[in-house]
This record gives sequence, C-alpha cells and structure tokens, in this order.
Amino acid sequence: MKKYIIAAALIIGTGTLVLTSVQSCQTMATTDLGLSIIKRVLLNGIDKGMGIYSNKEAFLQNNMVDKALPKELRDINSTLEKIAPSLVAKERDFIAQAAAYTVNTSKPILQDAVNSLTAQDVTRIIQGTTATQILKEKASQQLVAAIAPKVDEKLNEYGIAKTINTALSGNNLLGSLLGGGSGNSVNSGGLSRLASEQLVNGLFNIIEDYEHQNSKALLGPLGK
Repeated sequence: MKKYIIAAALIIGTGTLVLTSVQSCQTMATTDLGLSIIKRVLLNGIDKGMGIYSNKEAFLQNNMVDKALPKELRDINSTLEKIAPSLVAKERDFIAQAAAYTVNTSKPILQDAVNSLTAQDVTRIIQGTTATQILKEKASQQLVAAIAPKVDEKLNEYGIAKTINTALSGNNLLGSLLGGGSGNSVNSGGLSRLASEQLVNGLFNIIEDYEHQNSKALLGPLGK
C-alpha cells in the first residue's frame, strides 16, 4: 500500500492542530484519526451553512441555495415573474426568514449525523463517495420532516400562499401544482414542503461545496 505523508490542519474552535505522520490509506480508514478528519470537514461545512442561513442577505445571495430550488417552485416563480414580479422577491424574502427560523432545528440533526459516521463510511469516501453524500443519506429525510412544520408556520404567518393564489387567480397555467385541489389553488402545505426541500438541499449544496474547496488540504491524507 502506497504511503502518504499526512499534513492536515484541523480547525478546532479558535486553535489549529497540525498532524504530521506516515500511515497507509487503509490504516487511516480504520483509525480515529481518519474519522476525525472527515467529521471536522463536515462540521465546518455545517457551520458555514448555518452562518449563511442565519443571515438573510447571505442566504438570498447564495447560488448554492438558488440551485436547490425545486422545479415546481421554479415554475411558479416563472409564472409570477410575468404577472407579479414583486411577489417573487417577497416569496424569496419570506423563505429566507423561514431559513433563519430553522437553524436551531437543523444544526443538531446534522451534528448527530456527523457523529454517527463510522470507519466504513470513511472507506466509502476513499472509494469515491463524497462525505456530504453520506451525510445526506443519513439526515436528509429527518431534516425535511423536522423543519417543514416550522417553515409552514412562518409562511402561514406571512400569508404567502394566499397572496400567490390572489396573484394567480384566473391563470390556467399551473393548475393544482401544489396540491390545492381544484382550479389554481396553491395550498400552504405544498408551498412549505417545496420550501423545506429547498432549504435542506441548499444546506447540503453548501456543505458539499465546502468539502470540495477543502478536500485537498484536509482529505489528502485519505488519498482523496
């Protein structure tokens, strides 16, 4: 097995721990050292995501969040742009506020998922799976279920579904896209579900982007 020189900087709190050693990839995959490196990458990525979600302007300007916009919601926004463009900006603003409202719910779920990582997960990462993908497998469904009620609470507070329905009144393009039942009704539950999916997938996009940006420095010891 090819040997690797380890020179990984793990940021812990405000200090920096520098580790230098010589070990094989296989050894790294089955030791606490390899696992701690992966966990630190993910935890740093989670912290970055929480920072963005806690700041409305940072959230609205982040393209990783925009890329996570579900197709159904993108279609609705495309229609609204033609008849009530200001409403799209309001919708995004309300979702950004909902994002900040979910941070305290999302963060511990993600942290628990990181802490559940095993040596087998590290082996998968060495074999080509991203650490973020494994985290997503562990936590995605739980995150959506946990934050959906909070997102629904916020969107109902702002009355965004009612406002969208008023704007789309008489428009036949969307039908009951969000489960409104008849006509063109958009219900708050459907809107909240899509917004929750965007928030969760946006978080994973940010974490994965952080992983990619830091993989050379932090994951090099694992042969990545």
